[in-house]
Amino acid sequence: MPLTAASPALRDPAWSRRVALLLAAAVLAWPLLVWTEFNPATLADARSLRATWRFVADFVPPRHDLPFLAELLRETWRTVAIATAGLALAWLVAVPFALLSTSRLSLSAVAAPMAWLPALVRQGVRWLLVLLRSIPELVWALVFVRVVGLGPTAGVLAIAITYGGMLGKVYADILESSDPAPTQALLRNGSGRLQALLFGALPECANELVSYTVYRWECAIRSSVVLGFVGAGGLGQLLDSAAKMFAGSEVSAILLVFVGLVWLSDRASALLRKVMA
Repeated sequence: MPLTAASPALRDPAWSRRVALLLAAAVLAWPLLVWTEFNPATLADARSLRATWRFVADFVPPRHDLPFLAELLRETWRTVAIATAGLALAWLVAVPFALLSTSRLSLSAVAAPMAWLPALVRQGVRWLLVLLRSIPELVWALVFVRVVGLGPTAGVLAIAITYGGMLGKVYADILESSDPAPTQALLRNGSGRLQALLFGALPECANELVSYTVYRWECAIRSSVVLGFVGAGGLGQLLDSAAKMFAGSEVSAILLVFVGLVWLSDRASALLRKVMA
């Protein structure tokens, strides 16, 4: 007899549980939407639609005169420079913190439970990483704008602090989730922590570490754009000026540059993974 959709063999055994979870999520989300005064009907308001249409209609064609393109290229380079410099500083913060906060390379944890002092140091470093990544880069940028003034320096420092906490935490988690056998074998046979890292942990984790780092570089580019709204320079400051002047053609040109930068970072990540494979 042919099987039908109602046949027990084709029935999802977890269907009722999934539906129940979906209904429970909807029940929980409804009061949150009410509390935040979320009202999608405002998007269909006649005045909102007219204003949106006038603004979006200016997107085509994007502005492409030579003076604007020269300014756009300059600010794009500044945005990439802010993101790259900030991520480089974040990496310098993250790597030692990640190595200190993971027990994978601990000599005291190889043959016995970790001693109390190394365990305390590792927990303290993890708390510090929590502190660094808890404060958004936008807040750090506002602080550094007060300290160093307007310009890219504030953006670089803001990205370095926040992303240092993010990278350090994820690097440590990647090392912890790797197979401990190669690293522990090297440590038990007299290798130092550096040798255990280079020849035990990194061969297994390198692709994941590189992929996440490039992804964070892509996020840093987006963050540097947002930081431009508070005076950190780059494409964000140019976009802020264009949006305030309702210059849709300039906005669309800048958004196309964003798409291009994200695409380039995606290609760079794929190329690096291929090279390291």
